[in-house]
Amino acid sequence: MKPSVFFCAIQTLILASLLTIAIPVFTTGNDWAEARRRMVERDLEARDIVDQTVLKAMAQVPRHQFVPAMSRGHAYGDRPLSIGFGQTISQPYIVALMTQLLSIRPGMRVLEIGTGSGYQAAVLHALEADVFSIEIIAPLGKRTQALFQKIGLPIRIKIADGYFGWAEYAPFDRIIITAAANHIPRPLLDQLKPGGQLILPLGSTRFHQTLTLVTIDDRGRTDVSYHGGVRFVPMTGRMLQD
Repeated sequence: MKPSVFFCAIQTLILASLLTIAIPVFTTGNDWAEARRRMVERDLEARDIVDQTVLKAMAQVPRHQFVPAMSRGHAYGDRPLSIGFGQTISQPYIVALMTQLLSIRPGMRVLEIGTGSGYQAAVLHALEADVFSIEIIAPLGKRTQALFQKIGLPIRIKIADGYFGWAEYAPFDRIIITAAANHIPRPLLDQLKPGGQLILPLGSTRFHQTLTLVTIDDRGRTDVSYHGGVRFVPMTGRMLQD
């Protein structure tokens, strides 16, 4: 064997070995359940996710069903994954953190802005919230709506600009925005119940944002708290006109 051919063969073997290590293959329900258990233990409990109801929901919702088939081997890694249309599914830790900060209780009416893959909405539903979700990208919203129907999730989806909320079903106990915003849309604040909360990645729509929690008191006054830096894809539509 010539040296160049020999080294090419060695490189091919090394690459194949690395790919085998990097992409675990899950073939049964038990494999996926074990992957979720490890994700919860390693990436959530080991950090600052302490709400047991959130941990239970994260352990129940099959994230691999919400990512493209080619990415399922990475479904339980703590990182965002592409879902097409220039969008991503958020990393599990961020989904858990935003959910924990909202203190979801059974029966709460929750509005999600940015349906995306549907994973965040599925986690909210696992907490027994009544979930409404808006997606501005029609093909993505229709794809996720079909997925919800297939797996039996009674989550309402509207194809529209989430900036304006969903007045038909307002007021909401909680609103979660899953795309970067450079300001808080007034229509969404107006659709919160007294005592309601809204969470969003607030800041630059091109670079980094701060996870921001807004609480409305019984007199309509707002209290704002900040919970670390994040990076989300930008909210589009009316948001980008300012």
